[in-house]
Amino acid sequence: MTRKSINVEGFSHGGLPIPAASRVGPLLMTGGIHGLDLETGEHGEAAEQIGRMFANLEKILKAGGCGLEAVVRMTVYVKTPEVRQAINDEWLKAFPDEASRPARHTQNNDHLPGPMLVQCDATAYVEG
Repeated sequence: MTRKSINVEGFSHGGLPIPAASRVGPLLMTGGIHGLDLETGEHGEAAEQIGRMFANLEKILKAGGCGLEAVVRMTVYVKTPEVRQAINDEWLKAFPDEASRPARHTQNNDHLPGPMLVQCDATAYVEG
């Protein structure tokens, strides 16, 4: 099988040679996805970052041939635990059907760089 790098215009890992995601067959795995505004380069407050993190995840999944419905697992990294409720709010918007939500693990990471307050990675299964 051939591995394919997935990239989204405006999204990067700080200039490092790392794609937004990688796909082999039906398996798509993202790198770290943060809540950076892809047009302005701004991070903003926690709730803004969380909303944009989910929006950036959707863009990356779409570039890889799927959408949020294909996500089977997410890990969310938070700089401070106080942002968990805002994550849950966006989680319920992204995955409203309680019978069809991906697995999720949330963990503290006080080493997220600069103004980054939240970051996630995801694994998806792409049909076709």
